[in-house]
Amino acid sequence: MRAAVVTFPGSNCDRDLAVAFEAAGFEVARVWHKETSLPAGLDVVGLPGGFSFGDYLRCGAIAANSPICREVKAFAERGGHVLGICNGFQVLLETGLLPGALMRNASLHFVCKPVTLRVEGDGSPFTGRYGAGTQITIPIAHHDGNFQADTDTIARLAGEGQVAFRYLDNPNGSAGDIAGILSPNRRVLGMMPHPERAIDEIHGGTDGAALFAGLAEALVAA
Repeated sequence: MRAAVVTFPGSNCDRDLAVAFEAAGFEVARVWHKETSLPAGLDVVGLPGGFSFGDYLRCGAIAANSPICREVKAFAERGGHVLGICNGFQVLLETGLLPGALMRNASLHFVCKPVTLRVEGDGSPFTGRYGAGTQITIPIAHHDGNFQADTDTIARLAGEGQVAFRYLDNPNGSAGDIAGILSPNRRVLGMMPHPERAIDEIHGGTDGAALFAGLAEALVAA
């Protein structure tokens, strides 16, 4: 299994994401934002957290127009798996691979703490290791994590099983307590919490490890 982790100027979770993939058995390639192609034979692309391009303009907007993101979008449209975490989620929204927008937290403050999530469904490669309804603890660290979309989009995401995770105690004002969403084919996941920071007990918990292990299992079984 092969994963690629993209690094943008301002990314600060790219190494953490690479380590999480490696712990689940992936061979990981590191890809710079100016590259114009992805490595051959990839199974998944990871877009990490951080502050790409300093979060100027809109969070993720400049990164979404970088050369490599054109290839990431094409990879996803061919059926490839893509995981965008925090700033990576913002990038996925800006590319149009997922719907909605991430706005300033309702408190107008940066929030950094562990939060409890409920797994909404186990019908995706990313959530298959969790049972639906399982509660997990994953850290967050963001200023612009307030997920919003029009009423019809929120209803569609819920009705079609595209909500992957919800907050039990909403930390940022996200509509419907949404913490992560999936593409219609369940192969693209965007989420604000950081599962790559929850793969080792020394960091406070391992609830994030099952996301990467479950993805690996799904790819092997495919």
